[in-house]
Amino acid sequence: MYTKQEIILKSHREGKSQRLISKELGISRKTVKKYIVQFEDRLQSGSPPQEAITKYLSDAPTYQLGQRKKLKLTLEVQQAIDELLATNEEKRLQGLRKQLLKKCDIHGLLQEQGIAIGYTTVCNYIREKQGKTVPKEAYIRQEYVPGEVCEFDWGEIKLYIAGKLTRFQLAVFTAAYSNYRYAEIYQRQDTLAFMESHVSFFEHLQGVHKEMVYDNMRVAVSKFIGPHEKEPTLALLQLRGHYHFSHRFCNSHRGNEKGHVERSVEYIRRKSFAVKSHFTNLEEATAWLYTKVAALNNTRQKLTGKTAKELLAQEKAALLPLPTKLLCSEQIQLRVDKYATVSYKTNRYSVPDHLVGEFVQVKIMSHELWFYHDNHKVTTHLRSYNLHEWIIKIDHYLATFKRKPGALAGSIDLASSGYLKDLYQAHFMGEPRSFIELLDYCSLHSVTDERLAQAVTQLTQSPVKQLTTEKIKALLGNKQDHQEPLKWTQTTAMAKSQLQQLSTLIN
Repeated sequence: MYTKQEIILKSHREGKSQRLISKELGISRKTVKKYIVQFEDRLQSGSPPQEAITKYLSDAPTYQLGQRKKLKLTLEVQQAIDELLATNEEKRLQGLRKQLLKKCDIHGLLQEQGIAIGYTTVCNYIREKQGKTVPKEAYIRQEYVPGEVCEFDWGEIKLYIAGKLTRFQLAVFTAAYSNYRYAEIYQRQDTLAFMESHVSFFEHLQGVHKEMVYDNMRVAVSKFIGPHEKEPTLALLQLRGHYHFSHRFCNSHRGNEKGHVERSVEYIRRKSFAVKSHFTNLEEATAWLYTKVAALNNTRQKLTGKTAKELLAQEKAALLPLPTKLLCSEQIQLRVDKYATVSYKTNRYSVPDHLVGEFVQVKIMSHELWFYHDNHKVTTHLRSYNLHEWIIKIDHYLATFKRKPGALAGSIDLASSGYLKDLYQAHFMGEPRSFIELLDYCSLHSVTDERLAQAVTQLTQSPVKQLTTEKIKALLGNKQDHQEPLKWTQTTAMAKSQLQQLSTLIN
């Protein structure tokens, strides 16, 4: 439009020729002539000259493109694309949503049929076709009552734990009324993690919402009964029966039906681990998560002007009362093999060596394993989610080492013991019996590795020339009684008594 105005102003006001205007503006003389002719026709239309000039100069140039004939997208090609789209619709009705043909697949099939057509042309046709047939979806805004609805969902996070990139699962709860958020980190999306996350959330709130909302997750939905009905899992039924809440499942592929928690998963993951993803251990990562979620819950919301924590305080009066804590665990029976270990999920966990060949009861939780024999707990282990790992406690093999001391140096028990391995290689190499005696003493008196390390450091820094088991045991056995110092009033009274006794003796 700027060029059009320049042409008219140079011709009508400055009186320049079409050739000169074409040369100055660097455009075709035919274009200059076209706009001048159009302007003169507008002046002769009968309108006032000033009004005609203003209207013409304010109108953007228009171009007559006409209806071009489609050379590649013929009726036959359109029919072939429509058939493939109809096949997609049949699959969608059959529930095969993950096996639909994409636009690139349709373009590839057309090329296999010998149809030379561009990918952009196919995409434009499909977009135009689906835009006419698929209506836009409308959403209904909901109003929530305090203490009524809470939503649950899973989210995946990737963290560096001790330098190793590990995948974890984030269990997220969001109260619909207050938008209060709560999250826990687990290794897997399994039944134990599902149940333990609910127990932790209800204990955190000290109450229970009346209705919990889930999508079609496998830990909550046992099977589908028809297109809309779902049968809950045994874990969900146990939670319902214990905490007395009702549940509701979303429709398939309708995450908006629990939009609070869908947003919360992304929000918590970004706010917590976008700035920091390296941690020493899982406990440190969990503590960091708690801190960030607490900060989010103390942030004022735009619509209400209140924090989620303040709104939750209003909800608590409407929550269901909290019953006793539900114990979440699975129990199985396993036989102890010749290595005094039991195998669970490809990993091996040690038990006392006198249980070889016996059956032990294992209570399985998301983070720990408890081992029982004859209704007595014999040991506990942190649960490992790695593959083919040996989780060993060297104390479990002391009786065997006393009979086979030569097996100590090359044993996996010593190799996985951390500080004890370094201590053996530094001071007890070639003296397995003496080292086993030290291990037996530490096990009998519950001496931790930290306390043993302090004693060894104290002896090595002293004039002692050689470190022996007897010297370590002697130092560990000298327990100092850490009593509180006497108060000044008590010291004064004691001093007076002693002075009286001394004066009596002197007299």
